[in-house]
This record gives sequence, structure tokens and C-alpha cells, in this order.
Amino acid sequence: MKFNQNKLGGLVVFVGLALASCSTTVHTQKIVKQAKAQTDLMLTEIPKANNKNGTLVSPRTFEHGDLILVASRDWTSGFFPGNLWYLYELTKDEKLKKEAESFTAKIEQEKMNGTTHDMGFKIYCSFGNAYRLTGNQHYKDVIVQAAKTLITRFNPKVGALRSWDHNSDKWDFPVIIDNMLNLELLFEATRLTGDSIYYDIAVKHANTTMKNHFRPDYSTWHVISYNPKTGQVEKRNTHQGYSDDSAWARGQGWALYGYTMCYRYTKNPAYLAQAEHIAKFIFSNKNMPKDLIPYWDFDAPKIPNEPKDVSAAAVMSSALYELSTYSKKSDYLKLAKKMTETIATKYSSKEGTNKGFILDHSTGHYPKNSEIDVPINYADYYFLEGLVREERLKNHQAVVQ
Repeated sequence: MKFNQNKLGGLVVFVGLALASCSTTVHTQKIVKQAKAQTDLMLTEIPKANNKNGTLVSPRTFEHGDLILVASRDWTSGFFPGNLWYLYELTKDEKLKKEAESFTAKIEQEKMNGTTHDMGFKIYCSFGNAYRLTGNQHYKDVIVQAAKTLITRFNPKVGALRSWDHNSDKWDFPVIIDNMLNLELLFEATRLTGDSIYYDIAVKHANTTMKNHFRPDYSTWHVISYNPKTGQVEKRNTHQGYSDDSAWARGQGWALYGYTMCYRYTKNPAYLAQAEHIAKFIFSNKNMPKDLIPYWDFDAPKIPNEPKDVSAAAVMSSALYELSTYSKKSDYLKLAKKMTETIATKYSSKEGTNKGFILDHSTGHYPKNSEIDVPINYADYYFLEGLVREERLKNHQAVVQ
């Protein structure tokens, strides 16, 4: 079945003159220079890190004095290649392009890995940026194959893609809010091939998530467990948040980013309204700090004596740059710029530290006492993506290429 391209309603959204003329409040050139210096350091540190028989392919975090590398199957393996592509885009440094090509190639095998929902994080953040910046047909082929693999996890009775295969003792068919980010791979696969199957599954997943994942105040649960035979909701839980009833900060960021992105591809006003409601929850929350860098959970019991999560802020700010081009409900661009400037000036790594990570003070999995107040690769990724989006706005270009 072939897809009607008109259904996309215009993938590329051009920024209005009023927005395009806004001057940045961030010294982008200086920030990019520091980010590049840190990444150059990272590239010298990776060969020195503990690498089990050479099977680890990408840096994830710096914790307990060690640079931690991960295998391609890890959900974060695509972020560092993506960082290299974004820095190449910002600097035009051919050395970074070569490194990006090298690190991207190391995770190509994941295009066939049907045991995970994280295909978008792994393949689209790496191969997606690679194809966007080079037009290399091979990268396109990898994207399409990855999408074919990902849709094998779709259950039509549930109307969603299964997230995890583990923890079967807890959940029959778990779907996590993070999975919204993997839909971009599917939307792109339809754009690249003209086949509507990927688009249709992405829309069904987004609709199911919008129906079942949100509370009346538009905060989101982390995990929804479905009965795979009936499609009925069995449980609403958290895995990385403070409690089942709390608002895990990065989960709110995934939701904001996910529905903003879905509106880009579909022009469905329900998705735009959802993104606006989520943004209102986040930025009117009584526990959102004045500097707009959230604590790891909006309902963590010891606020303000709780760890911040810069990765959540980076995801939110990148989403806001895009949302600002669709909605006038609030000054989303001003919020995005403030968050970016705060991250860059108060939460970045000092040059020459943290084995080359660009940012510090993220929280990965607080309940498991894992990756607390440390650098994490996906914080760097969405921060750099936000910088690219801000530069495109300044240059009167589409915020998403």
C-alpha cells in the first residue's frame, strides 16, 4: 500500500519572520567551541576506557571515576554518533564527520534487533542525522530496515508498540512514555518510502498513548501495562520515577517532545493541543525551579534537596524550539532560550573534565541509585539538537530540516 504524500501536510515548517528575527540570548559560538573541545577530549579518552573484548561501541556516562562504554544493543548507543553529527553540522569540521561515520557504522547491526523498542533512539539519532546531512543512500536503507524491524513489535489489539520484553513478572505488555520518541523513525520511513504502514502504526501508538498515559493535569505515567489479548489497561506504574503517582521529569520531557514531533508529521491539532497542555503542566508546576532545570521528579519528597536532571531540561528545551513555530499559546521560544542558556552557563562540564562529556548533573535512574548527578550522553544530544534548532531559527530556516 502506497502512502499519499499530501497526508503529511507539509513536513517542513518554515519559521515566521517575527520568530526568525528574534536574537539569541546565548553565546552560541562560544558554547559550540567548548562542546567541540570536550568532544575532542572524549575521542582521546574512548580508546583508554575499559572495553570488554572490543565489544563496546559508544560512551554513555562518566560515573565513579570511569568512562562507561556500552554495546550497540544499549538504548543509548546512538546518541554519541548523533552528537558528532550535530557538531559537524555546527562546525563543518571534516574530522568530526569522519568520526561520526565511524561511530555510526558500529551500531548498524541494530537495524535487525527486534527485541527492543529503542530503534529510534539508536538508529534515527545516528543514521537519521547521517542521512539528513549527507544524503548517502546506505543510511536511508538502514533507516527503512530499522523501521521494518520496529513495527514487528506492534500489537493491533493494544494499538501500540511493545516497549520492554523484560520484567514479564510485572507487566504483560508494557508501554513507556519514552517510546513516543521512537515514532519519528516510523514517520520518516513513510516519508522516505511512500508506504503508509509506518505512519499508520505511529499514529495508532500516539493515539493510544494519548488516551491512556495521561492524568487529568496532563502529567504522564511512566509505564502502562496492557493485556495483549484484549488491549485493556491492567496497570499504571513508574519504573524510574519516585512513585506510581508522581511526575518523573524526563518522562514529561519525552511527552512534550513526542507530541510536538507528531504534530510536525500529521498536523493533527489534537497533538498540538496535547503538547501545549504538557508544556503548561511542566512550566506552571510549583516544583519547577526558577532556573527551569527540573528536579529528577516533580514530586520527589525532599525538593529542593533533590538531584536535578539536566537531560530532562535538554529534551524539553529542544522540543520548545520546535513547538514555538507551531503555537502562540505561550512564549515557548523565550523558555527554550532561557533553558539553553542556563544549561550552558551553569550545568556544563568545565573544559577538560568529565572525560569529555559536554554537560553535567543529569539523573538516569534514581530508584536504582544509578547515574545520579553525572554526565549522560542523551543530555548532550538534545542540548546540541537545541543549539542546531536555535541556529536555524536565527538564520530564517526551518527549525527541523
